[in-house]
Amino acid sequence: MRVVVLLGGSSEERAVSLASGCQVAAALRSAGHSVTSIDSAVGPLSQALERRIREAGIGRADVPEPPAGAPHTLPDAAVIASEPALAEADVVFLALHGGAGEDGTIQTLLEVSGIPYVGSGPVACALAMNKDLTKRLLRDAGVPTPDWIAGEEAGDVVAGRLGLPVIVKPVSGGSSVRLTLARTAAEVDEATALAAGGGDTVMYEAYVSGGEFTVGILDGEPLPVVEIQPERELFDFDCKYEAGMALEIAPARIGPELTGTLQRTALEVHRLLGMEHFSRVDFMVDGDGQAWCLEANALPGLTGNSLLPKAARAAGIEFPQLCERICRLGSWKGPRSRR
Repeated sequence: MRVVVLLGGSSEERAVSLASGCQVAAALRSAGHSVTSIDSAVGPLSQALERRIREAGIGRADVPEPPAGAPHTLPDAAVIASEPALAEADVVFLALHGGAGEDGTIQTLLEVSGIPYVGSGPVACALAMNKDLTKRLLRDAGVPTPDWIAGEEAGDVVAGRLGLPVIVKPVSGGSSVRLTLARTAAEVDEATALAAGGGDTVMYEAYVSGGEFTVGILDGEPLPVVEIQPERELFDFDCKYEAGMALEIAPARIGPELTGTLQRTALEVHRLLGMEHFSRVDFMVDGDGQAWCLEANALPGLTGNSLLPKAARAAGIEFPQLCERICRLGSWKGPRSRR
């Protein structure tokens, strides 16, 4: 297949996306596909630059930056409109994280251009990216999710309604960027300023103490549950993407009953949001064994340290097979396919 990997972009998760996309491009080439990597905010990447990004690690390679001062969707729209490789591709593999790449914007641009792509459509991406909307749907469907407040509030108000400690984060953030575990009302106020720093709506979420788990969905089937044991109290950006900062065990060391609950709930959430092809759903399990759904990820990370590839490997699916299978889902299935 002729595959274009869209990566990079102009969100705060740009470095993670570059790492994911370069891993995907190499895996697909190893499987015999013709692959072009395009930074959605800058343009095509050479294979030599891809190699440097893979070897350097997340955020450590010298790469071109998006145009300064432009609204975050404009570079992406210009690149998508001007790159002939996109129009010639059998499928576009979206390895974008956050911002326009994951909130339905890029998906809409590809759809109006008639270009097939992997992953969920614009509406599902928008729902999954907005954690407030996701949690409203979860609550209405009877899926347990920690209580929350969307919109800036004073620290003492948040503490009175949700208790302490409390999670403070942007409503539409990802990769734990600008996420804080606040222990006092004063820390809530500080965390609010941090979370709102990118112009985002702030969300406060009741903290659930317990075990952290995640379930990947691939082609409508749940993958083995992954158990996460971070080196810090919070599974933050460093724990997610720095080697040795978290122990991630697949399959999780839990009994069949909890395994079944997590997998069934993950699949329910995937369907509830209308997601397609692949996704990942995150949970906390408290001391009483109650599973709480935190959020869903329409374009989960695909770096060398990411959770979805680890879950797939536990199911006997190596990384090149995973990437190829996702590509075929994008090119063969759904209303976006040209076949």
